[in-house]
Amino acid sequence: MSTFRKISCAVAIACGCASAAMAHTAAPHPTVGTLMAKPLADLPGKEVIVLTVEYPPGGADPIHRHDAHAFVYVVEGSIVMGLKGGKEVTLKAGETFYEGPLDIHTVGRNASKTAPAKFVVMILKDKGAEFFKPL
Repeated sequence: MSTFRKISCAVAIACGCASAAMAHTAAPHPTVGTLMAKPLADLPGKEVIVLTVEYPPGGADPIHRHDAHAFVYVVEGSIVMGLKGGKEVTLKAGETFYEGPLDIHTVGRNASKTAPAKFVVMILKDKGAEFFKPL
């Protein structure tokens, strides 16, 4: 086998191993469900969506923004939230969190590696606009 072919095989194997390792270390994605979506007659062009979010143990969100007002209520477990320029906060069941339209959500994760966490999010946004924008 030529030196070039040996190097190519070694690089391919190394890349495959790195990809597999990254896949195993990536945080599990949350499960999101829609409870309601409703246009607001007295606020033309606006709508509210209400979502449930469940972080599996060790689950997390990517950095994102909503371009909307987002109100979080923790139902079960404990979550860690953080906005660009602010401090991370750990919230437990019964506690709330707010994100404004200009906020960048830099931290959103389950505080536990062994138990799920569930929360409800009410989002006030422009009608038809995406509610989740990964950065």
